[in-house]
Amino acid sequence: MSETVLIRNASQLITMASHSKRPAVKTAMSDIGVIEGGSVLIENGCIVEAGEDRVLCEKYKSRLKKAKQIDAAGKLATPGLIDPHTHLVYAGTRENEYAMRLAGQSYMDIMQAGGGIHATTRATQKAGVEQLYEESKARLDQFLLHGVTTIEAKSGYGLTLEHEIKQLEVAHALADNHAVDIVSTFMGAHAIPYAEKDHPDRFVERVVNDMIPEVARRGLAVFNDVFCERGVFTPEQSLKILEAGKRHGLLPKIHADEIEPYQGAEVAAQVGAVSADHLLKASDAGISKMAEAGVIAVLLPGTAFFLMKEFADARKMRDAGVALALSTDANPGSSPTHSLPFMMNLGCLKMGMTPEEVLTAVTINAAHAVGAASKVGSIEPGKKADITIFNVPHYLMLSYQYGMNHVDTVVKNGNVCVEGGHLL
Repeated sequence: MSETVLIRNASQLITMASHSKRPAVKTAMSDIGVIEGGSVLIENGCIVEAGEDRVLCEKYKSRLKKAKQIDAAGKLATPGLIDPHTHLVYAGTRENEYAMRLAGQSYMDIMQAGGGIHATTRATQKAGVEQLYEESKARLDQFLLHGVTTIEAKSGYGLTLEHEIKQLEVAHALADNHAVDIVSTFMGAHAIPYAEKDHPDRFVERVVNDMIPEVARRGLAVFNDVFCERGVFTPEQSLKILEAGKRHGLLPKIHADEIEPYQGAEVAAQVGAVSADHLLKASDAGISKMAEAGVIAVLLPGTAFFLMKEFADARKMRDAGVALALSTDANPGSSPTHSLPFMMNLGCLKMGMTPEEVLTAVTINAAHAVGAASKVGSIEPGKKADITIFNVPHYLMLSYQYGMNHVDTVVKNGNVCVEGGHLL
């Protein structure tokens, strides 16, 4: 059981307290719940109350005599950040492909020649569990140092039942032993194995009939994802895979319309996906259908940045009534980063989002995108005490100063796990 903790007198405390029941859309994304001089009382790992420092100190005077106090004066406190789309567990790097792209080759050309996802698949299949665990733990440490307290982690670099399960089991082991909460997604349909590129439907049948049932039987994933893109999985194949996941209790997500318009947003709406991710090339009709179906758009500006592509039109989606979340898409090929704060910079500078909207997009809306909004994503009574304290006095600094890590303290389940910018 955690001790009583009081985070005291933050220059600004961002609560996001209005959006736990449903994701924030349109102008509601600017309602971030700012408390000047705010404090948070924590007991047994959960939030008791948040409010003005003087009010809480008077109301809970007797309970605070033995409380651990964290001085947040002059600093910004927010809900712990949430990264709703990562490929956390893998082996190897692809810096050689980075050089190839700089020389003019495209991401899809490299993949179709056996590189890209296939290169990471080969490295991941060869890696043992211990190697995958240690390499992934190092990445998870970096996410924590950047203020992330909950993360989604996809498989998809196994592409066989054995190796997909290996990835998912490593993610579960990390969840058991690391401060950061991990929500697992099965993504056996990340690519068609290179050796089977001429027989895509045969691989789809294996995903549907062998992989999904076994992953679900073992309870290794919450979500089921597919890469709907020309040269990968067609809209029809994607729908089949996602519907199969639903039959086995796996909630649908989809990589949609990243490289070209390909009906991915429309498939997301049709299948009732929790989120559609990427959406750089989503059609107006697809965006409208997502808004009607309540599909969250998880936008991945780091991928557009690293691949030197046009960014997703966040403003169009926001105005259409689509809830927006932001993520790193951390992976070795198209977004090798662990900095969710940098995604906030890109959200403002490259996608037309406001500082308030990007904060909403990496907290409560991201929590909805991973099905965890009843527990995390806002600072409210009864929720997990997941709080990130930044060494800046105002939330505007997070999107104004780019490429910088301002994280000072991270509290997870009421326990301090980062202090002074260092892991404890």
